[in-house]
Amino acid sequence: MTAAAADMDARAAGLGLFEKWLSVWVGGAILAGIALGNAAPELFASLAGIEYASVNLVVAVLIWAMIFPMMVAVDFGAVRRVGDKPKGLIITLVVNWFIKPFTMAALGVLFFEVVFADLIAPADAQQYIAGLILLGAAPCTAMVFVWSQLTRGDPAYTLVQVAANDLIMIVAFAPIVALLLGVTDIAVPWETLLLSVALYVVLPLAAGAIVRHRLLATHGGDEAAVSEFTGRMKPLSIIGLLLTVLLLFGFQAETIVARPLLIALIAAPIVVQSYGIFFIAYGWAKAWKVPHAVAAPCALIGTSNFFELAVAVAIGLFGLGSGAALATVVGVLVEVPVMLSLVAIANRTRGIFPLA
Repeated sequence: MTAAAADMDARAAGLGLFEKWLSVWVGGAILAGIALGNAAPELFASLAGIEYASVNLVVAVLIWAMIFPMMVAVDFGAVRRVGDKPKGLIITLVVNWFIKPFTMAALGVLFFEVVFADLIAPADAQQYIAGLILLGAAPCTAMVFVWSQLTRGDPAYTLVQVAANDLIMIVAFAPIVALLLGVTDIAVPWETLLLSVALYVVLPLAAGAIVRHRLLATHGGDEAAVSEFTGRMKPLSIIGLLLTVLLLFGFQAETIVARPLLIALIAAPIVVQSYGIFFIAYGWAKAWKVPHAVAAPCALIGTSNFFELAVAVAIGLFGLGSGAALATVVGVLVEVPVMLSLVAIANRTRGIFPLA
């Protein structure tokens, strides 16, 4: 084994250990949120009331803390290298923007209006479908860096796909969500939807790009300065994630305890969608003979969700206590174990893909 390969194995092992601990911390935050939400519902009701233009300000601050360090790491200059590995990028973009939102909407309708029709009231079903649509229209932008590293993904390609998806998300997220919500007969408050996209996509990306530019300018273009900065900010990102999860589950705590079966019902289409999208993209990459270092991240980015954006928009559109917000929160619950299982599948099947 070469020194480079040994170093890559060591990094992957370290990231795997970090991800396992992260799943433990997230699980602890979920349990703490449910316990506190039931023990002190008045506190969470007060926090829920701190909002402006239907956007909860406490959640907004925490989401910013969570995603900003990741946005600094996004190199939009990488978009210029889009032609280097076109097959992987084509798969990513087609799956993320032409398949995933529509299959998620279809699964939502299938499960909540057909399979679970006798278990859920029609009005509630519409809310859960709306939450699933928000999840399906928001491909991952931050955690995909972790999933890519855990599968030894090509870091340059991962940057390209994240940058390209973020640029598309700025202009495509709101119209796709509005289209699918309209198809499912759910009213679309455009002002809140566009405000949420600006607040959770455009502004963090712009702020991240500015900070990245200044760091590189100050340190003579040395990327190590960006890595050092994001490393120092990583604890803030993790704290933001854990507090966001705690709050979200606290807001929904009484519903979760009172109706555990409902959580399982909402999780069902999310799990089906996650594995289905992964195998569509991964199988396509295998058929196209895409190298594993590109195939793995191109499949994982579509499977994972930008749940921070989905949760924020659900809260803004439908309220903290809505069924749509609950559906996006269940997406958080499902995300880590499902993604870890898919990372394991990707690593075990590395040998069936070309190396380069």
